[in-house]
Amino acid sequence: MPAADTTDAAEPVPPSPTDETPASIRPKGFGLAAATALVMGNIIGGGIFALPATVAPYGTVSLLAFLILSVGAVLLALLFGKLARRSPVTGGLYVYPRDAFGEFAGFLSAWSYWTMTWVSIAALAVATVGYADVLLPLGDDKVLQAAVALAALWLPAAANFAGTRWVGGVQIVSTILKFVPLLLVATVGLFFIDTDNFGPFNASGDSVPGALAASAALLLYSFLGVESAAMSAGEVRDPERTVGRASVLGTLGSALVYLLGMVAVFGLVPHGELAESGAPFADAVDAMAGGHWGGTLIAAVAVASMVGCLNGWILMSAQMPYAAARDGLFPAAFARVGKGGIPGFGVLACAVLGTLLIGLNYTAGPDTTFRVLVLITTFTGCVPYLLSAAAQLYWLAQGSRERVRPAGLARDLIVAFLSFAFSFWLIAGAGYAAVYQGVLFLFAGIPVYVWMRGRSAGGAV
Repeated sequence: MPAADTTDAAEPVPPSPTDETPASIRPKGFGLAAATALVMGNIIGGGIFALPATVAPYGTVSLLAFLILSVGAVLLALLFGKLARRSPVTGGLYVYPRDAFGEFAGFLSAWSYWTMTWVSIAALAVATVGYADVLLPLGDDKVLQAAVALAALWLPAAANFAGTRWVGGVQIVSTILKFVPLLLVATVGLFFIDTDNFGPFNASGDSVPGALAASAALLLYSFLGVESAAMSAGEVRDPERTVGRASVLGTLGSALVYLLGMVAVFGLVPHGELAESGAPFADAVDAMAGGHWGGTLIAAVAVASMVGCLNGWILMSAQMPYAAARDGLFPAAFARVGKGGIPGFGVLACAVLGTLLIGLNYTAGPDTTFRVLVLITTFTGCVPYLLSAAAQLYWLAQGSRERVRPAGLARDLIVAFLSFAFSFWLIAGAGYAAVYQGVLFLFAGIPVYVWMRGRSAGGAV
């Protein structure tokens, strides 16, 4: 019986065929610094800049939800570090369920995650517009707003074709660019907080547990990306060690910036104004510094942050279908890579689908659509989290006692179980509408799986 996957005693399983691409084709360009920057760059993007206004209607209970979410995100980072030791290959959140439960589970995880990436990318590009409006007033011109959102999407998409080394370099620069001023503003802003601005603890009209779960489901959008290093493990040097470290360091660093930033924004902007704000962090800096120069500066940082986040997320959107296509579960075009090691068709497909959603956003109304897109990403993002946690529980249940230290087994079981429960709680908190729409997105992939499996069984390529 195979040994459980514990750091203390278990031997890592050999890499799956997914990682057999020659190094000359898929260069490993991410060290610990670049991998940590990739995690932080993907996490810190639209969340801290756009979501304070989105969750403000729930009241300051959302700050408690954020604290719980931070703990859950660290648990997920620990989980992905353990899983990457077992399968240090690209497309981790697809590989783990596939190896544990078979190809159909792997496909559902891959399809759900892929859906989450391009929906999330569209939502983030839309969120960029609110801060671009501070720099260059766009007014109510929907065409101009859509053009800015499309530019925010396509510029980093074009940069991705340059290769993983360029993506890693951009992530380091953009992460430093946004992390330093955000941390400075969040810490200095704490001295300007007016407690009267926080408003009621629970302003939702719902029960506290209900408001807690609902606000956490929205805030999860700010932590999507905790799995970034695991998803790109095939491009990471020494992934068995680097993925876990980068995941935890990137998550802890992001959580620190987020927590300080959220508290500062809630304490600097009156509750009623915050709930209606299109650029809450810029409004917070204006309240702290006086005038509008501070808000303009932070708006520039926000735009750079979001574009840098899109740069990393577009890479993530190509990695999952790449891994599935290598196994014949996604169309073969997703498995083709260019000289820079980037699956070009996956990048292009994500950009095109994101473009369609942006067009829908400015047709149906951005205020409504952005919230819907965020909640859909909560569901579609949590499905692979939940399946990955289940895969770890499955492997731990298979472990033989004589090869596993009890302390290591207990620790890994606790991390895996809490990660599963955390993901389940977030799915429930997303609400009936988001779960319904997310299930539709998920089930829409089943015909693709049937077609690919049928072609494979029939000998078609």
